[in-house]
Amino acid sequence: MSFTDQIAELEKAKAKIAQAEAKLSADRVSALAKLPADYGYASLNDFIKALKAAAGKAGKGRKAKGAKKAKAPKAAKAGKRTRAKITPELKQQVIAAVQAGDAGAKIAKTFGISLPSVQNIKKEAGLVKARGAAPAPAAS
Repeated sequence: MSFTDQIAELEKAKAKIAQAEAKLSADRVSALAKLPADYGYASLNDFIKALKAAAGKAGKGRKAKGAKKAKAPKAAKAGKRTRAKITPELKQQVIAAVQAGDAGAKIAKTFGISLPSVQNIKKEAGLVKARGAAPAPAAS
């Protein structure tokens, strides 16, 4: 068998494979279209709901590539924090507490805000020394 005959045979095989793939794809589509009726569902949406419900209960198997697990709504956690609203009044209270000498952690707990928020307010008010700055001279 010559080289050109082998190439021609390969092309025929490729064409046959392409035909088989097209037939398989068409057969798959028609089989999938018949699934809801085969399982006694009147509509595709009803069938999908049933599949999702079944997957939610017994969905411990292997997930399809790229598929995401459906999440149930989470119950509110006891004591879950909400984002604190830092108002100008709150900032003034924090600044007053800092000037009174209270520790940052104590201020944060007192006003229900995070320690980084206290630090940000201090920085905004100019109450924080810059890093690497020389310490203030001691009063004699």
